[in-house]
Amino acid sequence: MSGPAAGTADAAATTDVVCLGESMVTFLPSQPGRLADVPSFGRGIGGAESNVACALAAAGHRAAWVGRVGADGFGDHLVETIASYGVDTSAVRRDPVRPTGIYFRTATDRGTDTHEVAYYRAGSAASAMSPENVPYEDLLAGRVLHLSGITAALSADCLALLRDLTAPRPGRPLVSFDVNHRPHLWRGGDADASVLLELARRCDLVFVGEDEAEEAWGIVGAEAIRAALPEPAVVVVKRGSVGATVFASGLRPGPRSSNAGGAGNAAGAGSAGAGRAEDAAGPRSSNAGGAENAAGRAGFDPDTVTLVPALRVDVVAAVGAGDAFAAGFLSATLRGLPVRERVRHGHLMAAAVLTVPGDLTDPPARDHADRLAALDDDAWGRLRLGPGWTAADRAPEEVRTP
Repeated sequence: MSGPAAGTADAAATTDVVCLGESMVTFLPSQPGRLADVPSFGRGIGGAESNVACALAAAGHRAAWVGRVGADGFGDHLVETIASYGVDTSAVRRDPVRPTGIYFRTATDRGTDTHEVAYYRAGSAASAMSPENVPYEDLLAGRVLHLSGITAALSADCLALLRDLTAPRPGRPLVSFDVNHRPHLWRGGDADASVLLELARRCDLVFVGEDEAEEAWGIVGAEAIRAALPEPAVVVVKRGSVGATVFASGLRPGPRSSNAGGAGNAAGAGSAGAGRAEDAAGPRSSNAGGAENAAGRAGFDPDTVTLVPALRVDVVAAVGAGDAFAAGFLSATLRGLPVRERVRHGHLMAAAVLTVPGDLTDPPARDHADRLAALDDDAWGRLRLGPGWTAADRAPEEVRTP
């Protein structure tokens, strides 16, 4: 096992979430069409983990991003832009030889046949991350360590790093893992996407889409996904337009003992402006929309199962929504909100990104998001959010809610 066992107590008191992964400079098309036909591109940034860090910082949390970039202008742009959101980038390492990754994409939805992405990340600085060259004292210094399956696919060294970070260790922070299956990244490598299941089972909180679980593991349906992931305290199954189903057996952000995946843990220090971190399942007797899973999982505590419908959104670009959902859920987890509100904050943060062209945007003000997340089920079902909704004091549907 590489690196120190855990971050210092002082560091843990000052960082809510540490995110590790590759961030790249992204080039967004000036108009719809094939990459071959787009005349010009605008520059932005993209990276699942840095997106989460930026969204959390913009929402008022203490977030840090740890990564590796080239000693080049694109690396400068990445670090400066991520830092501009209020993210701590002091632990980012510069590679004197390998370049910063970049990619170009079309304006269409990632899930359509016309969507094109051209990556230039092979041999990138981030692909050289390993247990030997990342700062463990920074990675393990927060209440939550957020990882994603994209990092595991970049190289054998990156996979070794994620295996090490998800291993049991004294004082391990809560480990959040977004499966983020990207099929093209697994082609031609020594490992395959089954590794993502191995990693997810070692974590405390897992985000996974129904579609990617079927594509990566051949597992169909939310209940089957939970059965394949019995160890994590919380599994969030994203179900597209249906919404999200959460299987929760208890979760609090903060230092853990040495268990990897699902045992009780101490509530960590409170985040800025947040109260005590409560059990993620909320009160078992009053969990809105939740039904007890009496059978439970063999050898594990029974779950509270909560389905939270998705919002109706006028989508501008379906890129970055999954990262925003994870950020919203983590933000509400840090604040100790019940499961239903955690998922609703995830939906709201995703809606903010879905209604802009790029991967990042300012989230709604906290009181605005809290007000929407607290709507009753009928009012929530009537919400329809479009471009500019985060700047509005109240959505039209909310105004009509008694």
